[in-house]
Amino acid sequence: MERPEYIDCHAHLNFPDYDRDREEVIEGTLKSTWVVNVGTNRETSEEVVELTKHEGMYAVIGTHPTETEEFDKEFYLNLAENKKVVGIGEVGLDYFRLKEDTKEKQRELFIKHIELANGLKKPLMLHLRSSQGDTESYQDALKILKRYAKVPGNAHFFAGSIEDAKGFLDLGYNLSFTGVITFTQDYDELVRYVPLGSILSETDAPYVAPAPYRGQRNEPRRVKEVIKSLARIKGLDLEDVRKRVLDNAISFFGLVPF
Repeated sequence: MERPEYIDCHAHLNFPDYDRDREEVIEGTLKSTWVVNVGTNRETSEEVVELTKHEGMYAVIGTHPTETEEFDKEFYLNLAENKKVVGIGEVGLDYFRLKEDTKEKQRELFIKHIELANGLKKPLMLHLRSSQGDTESYQDALKILKRYAKVPGNAHFFAGSIEDAKGFLDLGYNLSFTGVITFTQDYDELVRYVPLGSILSETDAPYVAPAPYRGQRNEPRRVKEVIKSLARIKGLDLEDVRKRVLDNAISFFGLVPF
């Protein structure tokens, strides 16, 4: 398969939102864009691995921090035998509308996934969400990662502070941005701060459709709107940004057409 124009590093094409026209969406997407689909539990991790039957589609497997199912290491080890499983995630800490008694359970689950990633030598896809008005989940995650992680990682849908960003960059991690940056200026300073070599682009499809598609179901091919906004905010040439962010994703995930 030829090198794509774009890579959407975080999508969920397995979700029911695409049940009606999934194959059509995939066919249209793969004309320009490779996709890393991300699991959230055992069932959806199996689903994203199944989608790797398509050239240009890859999988990240793991248990979302708000899931209640028990961690099943052997299950994920078996799934990871598929060469197109390129990471462990989306895992981390979610303190939004948190029940306080789940905080320690989330940390334990996070550490188990880090150890799984260490053993497999696959990067981590991080889901970090704080309570409104703070960035506690980012700070707690950094403490855990510094102690346990031996692999690189991506902070998906990054919405932390510049101080938080520095913490992840100091670890050698990269940050990804979504269509949110196409319709708000809230993250412009953050985008300008993060070096282009440490940025990935994503849609989090079917969520957060970028301008001019707000209110619609999102699709991975719309990741190009994120690239346009990255270039605009940073004041850089669009084609230079497209190529560099593409290279970042290929290098980070070790993507090759199997």
